[in-house]
Amino acid sequence: MLKKALYIIIPLALIAIVVIKLKNNKEITQSKVYQYDKEQVINVQADTLQIENVNAEFSYSGTFEPNKETKISAEIQGKINEVLVDAGSIVNKGQSLVQLDNSLLKLQLQNIEVQIEGLEADVNRYTILAKADAIQGVQLEKSLLGLKSAKVQKATLVEQISKTTIKAPFNGVVTAKLSEEGAFAAPGVPLLQITDITNLKFTVNVPENELSQFKLNQSYSLSADAYSEILLTGKTTMIGSKANMGSSFPVQFMVNNTSDLKIKSGMFGKVLLKSETSGKGIMIPSSAIQGTENQPQVYIVKNGKALLQNITISNKIQNKAVVSSGLNEGDVIVTNGFINLFDGANVIVK
Repeated sequence: MLKKALYIIIPLALIAIVVIKLKNNKEITQSKVYQYDKEQVINVQADTLQIENVNAEFSYSGTFEPNKETKISAEIQGKINEVLVDAGSIVNKGQSLVQLDNSLLKLQLQNIEVQIEGLEADVNRYTILAKADAIQGVQLEKSLLGLKSAKVQKATLVEQISKTTIKAPFNGVVTAKLSEEGAFAAPGVPLLQITDITNLKFTVNVPENELSQFKLNQSYSLSADAYSEILLTGKTTMIGSKANMGSSFPVQFMVNNTSDLKIKSGMFGKVLLKSETSGKGIMIPSSAIQGTENQPQVYIVKNGKALLQNITISNKIQNKAVVSSGLNEGDVIVTNGFINLFDGANVIVK
């Protein structure tokens, strides 16, 4: 009898122990899991809406680049006898920059000039003899061909000698001196770098929904960050057809530099625009918008609660949106602090 009772009591005791252990484990686990309290007050940042001028100026930042820039190398090989410019030198198109050794070429030119003199004398003599039928006409023809060949060789040498003087291909500034006197020049080996900043290229990256503000060959106002008091004019020369990695499109302008070339390559600047929408309206930060593109929403604060409000957006100007309906002057909207925020949440404005 006792044995039968033990068979019943022991399993029940084991089951009771397991149940108690599981209950304790559940309580421990629940105590470690964060339980969000919907009644908890959430700290948020908010703005009180006001009527603003919608036709305000705005800008896009970009970078100035040289209109022309090239690294100059020799067309023929030879030792550098003289470098006639230094880094920072202002040069004009056609100005001599580097002089290569051409003494051997000049000796070859003198030699061919002597040959030409002899061939010209032969041609004159054979011409007289041929008219008197004293020689065959073929001898005169050979002399004429030899003279033509020598003149071609002379022209080749003159061209090679001219190429020993390396000249500037356009007006600009020497921005890098890559070789010195005594070095060996060869085709493809850069000797100098010349940069033309008389005209500059200015490039900005524009989001796709704002690309329509730019038209080809239209003029816009620009300024350099370093010389904000100088107003420049740039004409649109290129509107990108392919987005970059940031999903924006490059827009490029051609800009005339100041007479003293104050704007340098690599400087930052801005292109200034005016909003096409004029008048007054309510503008909110784009970061405050929730919901979808088709149904934008914002959180408005009423009686200490954050409530979702449907809105209609008529235009976007950089990082702000113009609201045509859904909000009124004096409304308070949440602009930051969306973590754990939900419709009807208790909030406190910082």
